[in-house]
Amino acid sequence: MTQAVYIHIPFCTNKCYYCDFNSYVTKNPRLVWDYLDALDREMAETVRHVPPQEIKTIFVGGGTPTFLDAKQMAYFLETVARHFSNRSKDIEFTMEANPGTTDMEKLKVMREGGVNRISFGVQSFNDELLKRIGRIHDSEQVLRSLTNAKEAGFVNISIDLMFGLPDQTEKLFQETLDKAFALDLPHFSSYSLKVEENTLFHTLYEKDQLPLPTEEEEVAMYERLMEQMERRGYRQYEISNFARPGWESRHNMTYWRNEYYYGIGAGAHGYVNGTRHVNAGPLAQYMQLVQEKGLPRVEQFEVSPVEAMEDHMIMGLRMMRGVSESEFERRYKTTLKEQFGPVIDELTGLGLLAWSEDRIHLTKRGIPLGNEVFARFLGLVDKV
Repeated sequence: MTQAVYIHIPFCTNKCYYCDFNSYVTKNPRLVWDYLDALDREMAETVRHVPPQEIKTIFVGGGTPTFLDAKQMAYFLETVARHFSNRSKDIEFTMEANPGTTDMEKLKVMREGGVNRISFGVQSFNDELLKRIGRIHDSEQVLRSLTNAKEAGFVNISIDLMFGLPDQTEKLFQETLDKAFALDLPHFSSYSLKVEENTLFHTLYEKDQLPLPTEEEEVAMYERLMEQMERRGYRQYEISNFARPGWESRHNMTYWRNEYYYGIGAGAHGYVNGTRHVNAGPLAQYMQLVQEKGLPRVEQFEVSPVEAMEDHMIMGLRMMRGVSESEFERRYKTTLKEQFGPVIDELTGLGLLAWSEDRIHLTKRGIPLGNEVFARFLGLVDKV
């Protein structure tokens, strides 16, 4: 059953120095309109192949979805509404945004088009750090954008914060946290910097010109983040996500529960009826494939039971509630002990995993070592 939709808007005003997402800088409005027309066609073909159930979550990511101007935004949201009209009454409809790209006119169009959750890519409240990572907004624009969003009627607002940035200290990160908490928002996401290939930061890193904090300093920032969030009433429900009770991102829970979702747009990934697909990333290739075939797939494969169980553990253990033994048995007709018993016993013995009733989950000690824990679940199931 597919009840979630991801849609990718790949346009940006500039390319951040750390970004390896499928995004493009353009000043050509015709290209944007052509892309929106291609999205319209892909949505039509997608729902023709797999008619949607009641849609419970929609997430528009990028790129920068709020790169669209008000007319483009209205057209885009109308096409989404046309193809995914069977919506739950309490649908969560999220759109990512960058500070400085959300004037009141655009925000009102978004609200009228059904968007009821907005996630701002803030990253830091230190203007010097923002320049260092290639962001074009400053902290004043963040505050203005949040004020506008609230005036437009948005209540469900989240911001992203980053740590482990070049020359960032624990003290500088604490200053950003203090300013973030003063905003009285219901949700935060916070991620450590990852130096990815094909980015300016990777080039600088290879030349030893990227002064990153040490691993110990980065861990200290993360531990401070967790402690500060808990102290202020934000529950850590996933490795990088914190919310007041009831304000968790329901769309992202779809991924972490290894459930199905439509993936639409250039470079988007989808998972429907046991099959994963990857769309063409380059815009010209994406739009050509939509024109010729309707669905711009460059990769598509069935997920084997082995892969599904491994994905279930790797994604499910990202959540603080962990993986339910009874839910695992219901979905895969086998038990956690049969498939992963030895590694679970090893990791619980090391204090990295623990049981709470029928759930296996990361411990506080295991959270900072999550990637190492997840890797232990790869290749463990008998390939029969």
